[in-house]
Amino acid sequence: MHSPTSEFHAFFERCHGELARLAHLLLGDSEEADDLAADAFVVLWNQWDRVRTADHPVAYARGVVTNLARSHVRSRTRERRRIALFWTRHQEPTRGPDVPAVLDVREALARLPFRRRACVVLRHAFDVSERETARVLGISTGTVKSQTSRGMAELARLLTPTEQDAARSVETVLALRGGKTGRYT
Repeated sequence: MHSPTSEFHAFFERCHGELARLAHLLLGDSEEADDLAADAFVVLWNQWDRVRTADHPVAYARGVVTNLARSHVRSRTRERRRIALFWTRHQEPTRGPDVPAVLDVREALARLPFRRRACVVLRHAFDVSERETARVLGISTGTVKSQTSRGMAELARLLTPTEQDAARSVETVLALRGGKTGRYT
């Protein structure tokens, strides 16, 4: 029989990558996600007797990550509102070799309400079933279906450029090049 400590270490080794990725997709920042994943494992260790006897320990762990992420997003939102009162907002520079498409998807995900984002991430990035997603988030399967559907529709809308956006982009490029905007330029 394995000790609780060795069981926890095995669970950590098996699940850390997935839970850190879930945190990253929910938060959109790798450093915050690493901190949140570490916090989640502290919670899981403190509740290890409950986790190890759960029907689905990984689902339990996903629920912990999701709840911590929700609290973090709420706290971050409140903090940004306070800061906005005193400072003008500016775009944070991106780091690393991310391609524009990945940045666009991350930005679009960040614009979704938390529950919708969590449903989309769990269902599509982690291929978690509707039932399991419902269990992780503490909502009904019907809510998972509707939130995922609405989230995917919103992502499609956010990621599909409109004709007006395309025209604005052409005008911007031409202006930067010193060119004229017009029908035949």
